[in-house]
Amino acid sequence: MKRLFGILGVALLATACGSAGTPVDPAPVTEAIRPQPAHVGGADLKPDAAKTECGDPLASLAPQGKSITGTMAKIKERGHLIAGVDQTTFLFGFRNPTTGALEGFDIDMAKQVAKAIFGDDSKIRFRAIPSSQRENVLKDNQVDIVVRTYSINCSRLKDIAFSSVYYKAGQKILVDKSSRVKSLPDLANKKVCATKTSTSLTKIATDPAKPIPVSVDNWSDCLVMLQQGQVDAVSTDDVILAGMAAQDPTVQVIGEPFTTENYGIGIPKDNDDMVRFVNAVLEDVRGNGTWKQSYDRWLGGRLPPADPPQPTYK
Repeated sequence: MKRLFGILGVALLATACGSAGTPVDPAPVTEAIRPQPAHVGGADLKPDAAKTECGDPLASLAPQGKSITGTMAKIKERGHLIAGVDQTTFLFGFRNPTTGALEGFDIDMAKQVAKAIFGDDSKIRFRAIPSSQRENVLKDNQVDIVVRTYSINCSRLKDIAFSSVYYKAGQKILVDKSSRVKSLPDLANKKVCATKTSTSLTKIATDPAKPIPVSVDNWSDCLVMLQQGQVDAVSTDDVILAGMAAQDPTVQVIGEPFTTENYGIGIPKDNDDMVRFVNAVLEDVRGNGTWKQSYDRWLGGRLPPADPPQPTYK
């Protein structure tokens, strides 16, 4: 046994000290394909999505105080408000990498609704959702409200209700600083990214310049695709693009706004008492300085000074 061990030991030592041999050349790599985000697609529009009419879509139900009755009483009895929000849009709804908390202008607005119900803005549970699921979570009553850069339009009002307008944005374009693109017509036959079911995607898909729409779940996916050269531009609301530009100094927002986007808080259909309650909360937010404080905190210096939009009521 000792002799066998000795022979094996010598053989192993000789192998360890000897030549490693000639390495085998790996297969030649001509191009590394960069991975794409999940669920990348094209236009996902319904044929009549941009043609639906409903009168004035911005006219919401007038506030009638903040009495805790009906729907609001049920929420209070539950002990917390459930809000559908974004966690990927810097400045409006994003997760702080240091604390893990959700922050941003939209998060501030959602907290104001919780504060009006409970007297405590911490009594809120956030549900992070992609933009394509905003209507679905409201129709299925999975959330009480959606506060997620949510533009009011007639098509959406067929399925859900909206508060009065609490923010006005405008669609612009984000490109790499080396790009020669200066406006939407320059993007003819070029790939432009937007999120699924967004009004931004509708504009890209129906614009006469005929850019090529690329749809994804989240706006952060668009930024990644732009950084990797998989699209030529990102086009959406100026507030969302401002957050991307703040995250990446190699990109820039260009041109003038070519749409007006009126953000409202999404509410399940036929919950009129809740619409009136939320509108009363927004009246306070506009008048007591809360709106201005939140705007200055998140968007001051990145966008021009602004005042809260005035509501329109039925």
